[in-house]
Amino acid sequence: MKILTEGHKYELDHFENFGLEGVPVETLQFIEKVPISDGSTELITVNDGTTNEEVLKVLIDRMQYLQAKFPCKENAIVITKLEESLIWLNKRTADNES
Repeated sequence: MKILTEGHKYELDHFENFGLEGVPVETLQFIEKVPISDGSTELITVNDGTTNEEVLKVLIDRMQYLQAKFPCKENAIVITKLEESLIWLNKRTADNES
């Protein structure tokens, strides 16, 4: 992994070709918002992208797929913890909206 923009944009290596020069990478861009002015709580999007919640949903789906093919206790625990993380992020969002 390489950080392109701290907290917002990352370059992810491919597993089989880790660190090889010229090998394509995946870019993961999170949404980036900033206050519209100093002291403001209103935000504007400066870079569109995904959210932590969406990435967790992808990871949950992948782990459920792997668990169906190669079931083990560790996969089940990972799925539970990812789902728990998603619950907490959704609660944080709901609390901020109220």
